[in-house]
Amino acid sequence: MNRLAAEKSPYLRQHAGNPVDWFPWGPEALAKARAEQKPIFLSVGYSTCHWCHVMARESFADPAVAALLNADFISIKVDREERPDLDRVYMTYVQALTGHGGWPLSAWLTPELQPFYGGTYFPPQDRPGRMGFPSILGAIARGWRDERAQLIGEGERAVAALRERVPPEAGPAEPDALAAAGAAFEKAFDYFQQTFDAERGGFGGAPKFPRASNLAFLFRCAAMEGTASETGGLAVRMAALTLRQMARGGIHDHVGGGFHRYAVDAEWFVPHFEKMLYDQAQIALNALEAWQATGDERHAWLVRDILDYVLRDLAQPDGGFYSAEDADSRPAGVTTPDAGDHADSVEGAFYVWTHAELSAVLGRDAELFCRHFGVKPEGNVPEERDPHAEFRGQNILAATRGLDQTARDLGLDLQDASDRLAASLETLRAVRARRSRPALDDKVIAAWNGVMISALARASACPAESLADRREAYLLAATRAADFLRRELGDEARGVLFRSWRNGRGAAEGFAEDYALVIQGAIDLYESGFDHRWLAWADRLQATMDQLVWDEAEGGYFNSAAGARDVLLRLKEDYDGAEPTPSSVAALNLLRLGALRDEAGPETVGGGAIQAHRTLAAFRPQWTRMPQALPQMLCAFEPALAPPRHVVLAGDPRAADFRALADVCREQLGPTRALAGLDGGPGQAWLARRAPWLAEMGPRDGRATAYVCENYACQAPVTTPEALRGMLYPPKR
Repeated sequence: MNRLAAEKSPYLRQHAGNPVDWFPWGPEALAKARAEQKPIFLSVGYSTCHWCHVMARESFADPAVAALLNADFISIKVDREERPDLDRVYMTYVQALTGHGGWPLSAWLTPELQPFYGGTYFPPQDRPGRMGFPSILGAIARGWRDERAQLIGEGERAVAALRERVPPEAGPAEPDALAAAGAAFEKAFDYFQQTFDAERGGFGGAPKFPRASNLAFLFRCAAMEGTASETGGLAVRMAALTLRQMARGGIHDHVGGGFHRYAVDAEWFVPHFEKMLYDQAQIALNALEAWQATGDERHAWLVRDILDYVLRDLAQPDGGFYSAEDADSRPAGVTTPDAGDHADSVEGAFYVWTHAELSAVLGRDAELFCRHFGVKPEGNVPEERDPHAEFRGQNILAATRGLDQTARDLGLDLQDASDRLAASLETLRAVRARRSRPALDDKVIAAWNGVMISALARASACPAESLADRREAYLLAATRAADFLRRELGDEARGVLFRSWRNGRGAAEGFAEDYALVIQGAIDLYESGFDHRWLAWADRLQATMDQLVWDEAEGGYFNSAAGARDVLLRLKEDYDGAEPTPSSVAALNLLRLGALRDEAGPETVGGGAIQAHRTLAAFRPQWTRMPQALPQMLCAFEPALAPPRHVVLAGDPRAADFRALADVCREQLGPTRALAGLDGGPGQAWLARRAPWLAEMGPRDGRATAYVCENYACQAPVTTPEALRGMLYPPKR
């Protein structure tokens, strides 16, 4: 066992038995590289990464390859989920060098941490037009021995090129911010309209990722324009169709719930089978907005499907949520002594089915099930989508037709067909539970838990009929997760967050994304249960985030704090990808926090609205040139540029009349509004110290009361859901 056996990270521990003399990233490895003047081989991945497993089996477990690494390099393993700051620096370099990125990330660095060569997965042997990993190691070792000055010069040039990205050249916030924002919105909408797959949903062709920020942007367009308008209606149709087709496809785990990472095809059919916590949370948030936009209960059922999976399979006993489940697992009948060994694992083995197995398990319902999910005796995965023959004879479940059509084809009553299909899925879940499960990455990551808190909190506040019996459970789960983060990953004395937990707190302090997404989750949790301690926590975390990663010179947020000696340079994220950028999330957080305080008040930290505007201005070159790169950031334009809007509810947040008014606020999409709950006690006193105009508001005639305010002018208070509904969603003329 090498040094990685002592690490907390499941990914690093997966490599503890390699013959490679691995180091974790840290002072020992970096000092050894400098003392021996050897280049660093940096390998970055994560525990549920399929191609990381492949490269580990092919290369890192090979004693001959290990001998090359051990002789000429200092080999360092990094879990990108523990150190996203390092991953982003060297991934940016590899993307610039090769035109693409991904994991495993392989990079060669000078002892001064400057990258001079890199890529992703390398095969174990030479192939036509591509060197194998041993050949690359040999070539770099010779280059370091014979042409070291040239490689060091390449590293210096690479760092100079990376520095050009930091910080982005800020554009002026005024005087044409409104016009520029409007143009960016229109340009982004046109892009999504032109790239939309009208038949299968999503944007562009294969592969297809559930990039949640795209749909968030479309729902914000619909909220601003109105769902009945031409633009708003089109935005809803694009987003809702994408969610429906994802839900029908193989990317959706029909048996166990939740979604796989992405689909390798344009039909959402053949997935890459890993399941990430952040995908579950973000797709659930998209589906909640789809319900608000359409009233279609299928979207609420999708929320339920996702959250049931998370609470069943990813919930940590003390309240947090685990990070991911692997794509790979052992097929039936295959066992090995070491549960951490991926040598016999196959991608998707836990999730696929043979026709014979389904027929034996489901009996009389097999024909209905197989017809509905496109199951074939010979397997349903075409050869061209199965280049490694992993799915030969197997079936991926995807709803190839509507249940009404399947029922008609078999002469069944629709309700009967639905009940039988649901019973079949329950049966298969029990059967599947006896299979070898994919490995669980049981790290608790602050950022990903923050976005899951958002999803649970907003689901607990959603008045959809399909969620009615789950709402209290969702609020409890969100509260327990927030308590876990505060207790296990928070340092109350310093006001800081830590990045991750696994059998104890990890060493790395939080990064910008951790603060941004936990703050978002805390605000959402406040707006769901109106417990002011979560708003107070969000406020304090925002102050810490501003202190650690705010760019005072140019605006916006760096990924990591200043002063880290092991980070080559500080970057700012400028692409809302699988996760939104910290600055995109922070811009909206700042506006939400600022809306519930007077900016000149005694508890002001950072001046939320001003900071939000500076953040948006800092990224203006990017959202002007390519606004589709920052769809989540575009969502902050409306509250940044519109007059302040508030809904203030006064009364007992636990009472039925208060909850009825709160439900109205979540019934439909609408303009962004700050939502406050005044309890007449400590919560209202805390809010009033921040925003004195809230001090005198209270219930009328002993009933919960709603105050709708715009630009700090309030309409007459109302006490009935009908009256509030008329104020928030007036009929369009």
